[in-house]
Amino acid sequence: MDTQKLAGPVWSLFRIVVGLLFTLHGAATVLGLFGGNQGKGEALPVGQWPGWWAGLIQLICGILVTAGLFTRPAAVLASGSMAYAYFVIHQPRALLPIQNGGAEAALYAWSFLAIAVAGAGPWSLDAMRRRTPAETPATVDA
Repeated sequence: MDTQKLAGPVWSLFRIVVGLLFTLHGAATVLGLFGGNQGKGEALPVGQWPGWWAGLIQLICGILVTAGLFTRPAAVLASGSMAYAYFVIHQPRALLPIQNGGAEAALYAWSFLAIAVAGAGPWSLDAMRRRTPAETPATVDA
């Protein structure tokens, strides 16, 4: 089996899963869905700093990254917001993520940075926008 043929689709699936999980965090924080913010059953008050704004970034950037639309700028913003969360919220508690509860923020920050650098992959709206009518998904290198 040629593993190179799987690289694009697997990368696209990685982006979709990371984006969808991020979207769910935002929907919980901003809309009160899926158990609400931190499982409290409700959304954060509109405009509350920094939580509501972080949730809005999670919701919007998560949707864009999941769809693969404007993926690089959305992933940069998402990565930066998670780096902020790690260094401002978690890191002051202890040095290591396993000690300060920041492993999830760190993983999101690095995952979104990788997505920003590598792009959306072939299964994305960004790739569809770049294709000419003569191109097929198998010939596009996203």
